[in-house]
Amino acid sequence: MSSVSGSGCEIIIPLTERKPLKDIERSIIKSYRKKIWTKFTRAINDYELIKEGDRIAVAISGGKDSLLMAKLFQELQRHGKFKFELEFISMDPGFHETNRELLLSNCEYLNIPVKLFESGIFEVVDRIAKDYPCYMCARMRRGFLYSKAKELGCNKLSLGHHNNDVIETTLLNILYAGNFKTMRPKLKSTNFEGLELIRPLYYINEDDIKRFINNAGIAPMNCGCIVAAQKTSSKRREVKELIKELKKNFSDVEKSIFQSAHNVNMDSIVGWEKKGKKYSFLDFYDEE
Repeated sequence: MSSVSGSGCEIIIPLTERKPLKDIERSIIKSYRKKIWTKFTRAINDYELIKEGDRIAVAISGGKDSLLMAKLFQELQRHGKFKFELEFISMDPGFHETNRELLLSNCEYLNIPVKLFESGIFEVVDRIAKDYPCYMCARMRRGFLYSKAKELGCNKLSLGHHNNDVIETTLLNILYAGNFKTMRPKLKSTNFEGLELIRPLYYINEDDIKRFINNAGIAPMNCGCIVAAQKTSSKRREVKELIKELKKNFSDVEKSIFQSAHNVNMDSIVGWEKKGKKYSFLDFYDEE
């Protein structure tokens, strides 16, 4: 074992425990076929995330989700029914050097030909958004990734948000923002013409991603942020704990929250917003 420190936490890097690459790749199709591979391909088919001739920028953060996503795309490219191209991109917003080395080491071991570029976001965010940096950081990261994808001639940018991210975001918006809004499996960029964001891990459970990564012996980067270590909101953690409590009495609560965004009854909605314009049920009440 080797340990490095970064972002206020110790990261353990296994030097001999990592499984051979061929075994890791084989396990995606074999051992994790039902929990990961099938859900990945089902999301792609259900939401039409990939089409023949696509050039996809796969965003690698260094965390468990994006590393798995990269390997899934490589397997799909080998075994899929249609042809598409891949670019693996990773943005260094100002990582501690040990985190940067960990990201590159994992990508090299997993045979992910990542293109790493610098943005200096951490420095900017720390200067202009000291108290609540996460929202600003996320927006800036997205913009840099879109820009790099466009530069590389890609028409799609793939992010590693998984099923639990979707569920938690839905509940966060209901409880703390007072609206019903979720993560969509794909959306068109409003600032970068011709670019589309896709989320192919949309059906995959976070616990299954953890099992895959742990079984592979890979130590992903947990958190590379050097700005918000002591400032991040605890709201998402609170929602995680709330869902855990609800599951004690209702095991399918996560499935229900996820499905709620797929089964909206517009006849029972009081108000909604579409393309920036707000509507009320009263606007259409007399037509009923």
